[in-house]
Amino acid sequence: MPEQLKNFFDRSVVTRIATMLRGAHPSFPEPRFLAEATDGLEAHELLGRARHIMQAMHRALPSDFERAAGILLRSLGPELEREELQGMGVFIYMPHTMYVAEHGLEHFETSMRAQYELTKRFTAEFSIRPFLERYPREALERLHQWTKDSNVHVRRLVSEGTRPRLPWASRLRAFQKDPRPVLALLELLKDDPELYVRRSVANNLNDIGKDHPEVLVDTCARWKEGASPERLWIIRHALRSAVKRGDARALSVLGFQGGGELEVTASFQPRRVQLGESVSMTLSVTNRAKTRQQAVVDFAVHFVKANGSASPKVFKGAKVDLLPGASCTLEKSISFATMTTRKHYAGTHRVEALVNGRASDLGSFTVIG
Repeated sequence: MPEQLKNFFDRSVVTRIATMLRGAHPSFPEPRFLAEATDGLEAHELLGRARHIMQAMHRALPSDFERAAGILLRSLGPELEREELQGMGVFIYMPHTMYVAEHGLEHFETSMRAQYELTKRFTAEFSIRPFLERYPREALERLHQWTKDSNVHVRRLVSEGTRPRLPWASRLRAFQKDPRPVLALLELLKDDPELYVRRSVANNLNDIGKDHPEVLVDTCARWKEGASPERLWIIRHALRSAVKRGDARALSVLGFQGGGELEVTASFQPRRVQLGESVSMTLSVTNRAKTRQQAVVDFAVHFVKANGSASPKVFKGAKVDLLPGASCTLEKSISFATMTTRKHYAGTHRVEALVNGRASDLGSFTVIG
């Protein structure tokens, strides 16, 4: 994690939190909180530091959650004026959201009210997830109400908080299994006036598509009917992973279909490459049809695995628009340098072209150890 993120929660931030809490509750034990919250703080990363501060906050606040939540809410600063979260300053409220998620589960109404206010200043997309799991019906009913809220951050929370695969968060397994409750919310947000909300809707759909690709494509196809330019942007963004996988139906929704008369050939330089080096690929795309052809041309490299089998990885190529007889060239360099995220192995690597999701063989090159 970058140092600037890790180091945000330092003594100065803890001091600010203490000042805010004492302003809301004059008997708040500020010296004790400062000592406990800063003791051992530097040993943690960002999330660990936020949790460390939250635990000290819990020990310093009244044990009664209703009273403690009231103090937290009275301590909050002004709502965000801009529609997008700006900078690290808003992270000062991360311990507050953690506190609600960990200690407020038995207090649904108070916790939802707290998260409603917190998301106007930071985000409650992480803290709301335990409530969706514990109180699915009640939480979803509240989120339905919030789709019409005047505050853009509250409306975004409806989508971001229900993402089945939200980064940094535990997965919402129930929504991975059955995304219909989430889709009902997204239907109400698909024409939201703010890009900040629409981007979250697209990311949520993209999450859903990783578990239910057919639901994603069906939803986008339906949304495309009578769609505004803003909704079309959601559709393109939501389908990005499906397009990268070469999903022919997803490409068709975006207007790319056919392409069977596009001829794709490839050359590799060198054809035998050492581990740690790179191979340059040149793809030539020619329109052999008598009509104009538009297509998404990607390619897949079948990387050799440790056990000798192969696993394909799709690389983005380009959108091509060719008149009859016209050609274009695409170039790509594939590195076989050792990385923490991928280890390479010697062997024959097969390459395929993906024209609107339709695969065709381009040959192979060999990696030697």
